[in-house]
Amino acid sequence: MTEAAQTVRRAGAEEFRAAMARFASGVVVVTTLDSDGEPRGFTASSFCSVSLRPPLILVCLANSADSFAAFSACGPFAVSVLGSEHDALATRFATRGVNKFASGGLSLTPGGLPAVADSLAELDCEVHARHQAGDHMILVGRVCGARIGEDAGAPMVHYERSFRSLA
Repeated sequence: MTEAAQTVRRAGAEEFRAAMARFASGVVVVTTLDSDGEPRGFTASSFCSVSLRPPLILVCLANSADSFAAFSACGPFAVSVLGSEHDALATRFATRGVNKFASGGLSLTPGGLPAVADSLAELDCEVHARHQAGDHMILVGRVCGARIGEDAGAPMVHYERSFRSLA
């Protein structure tokens, strides 16, 4: 291996963001209730399954997010897998400083947590672990319940910094 090939160049923040924008991922809305019983939530594309036994998922949340304090202390939370028709709702939950729960499009899980109405899938989770990783928290949830939407529909995808649907 040449010396040039062994040299690792550190990516700057913008270069890293641009590279990650080329990775298509699904989109979810994650919700919980804070210590006062107020609903909190955010849109995420950093979501994946971790384990089948026990059933675990993970989602990442920025330390600077409006809902960070709520998810730092919550027990139960819900994950709604979004379909292509949820564009406005995904944008609302990704926007800082707005009332994310005021404009409809939501329902309640059997456990009483807010969730996206007519989502492709809905997961009820209990916090399994939290890990700090740079400027984000990795929230690992044990899946306690799952509901599949009645219509499979087209999934929402995040690619090149915008929400899209598969053709």
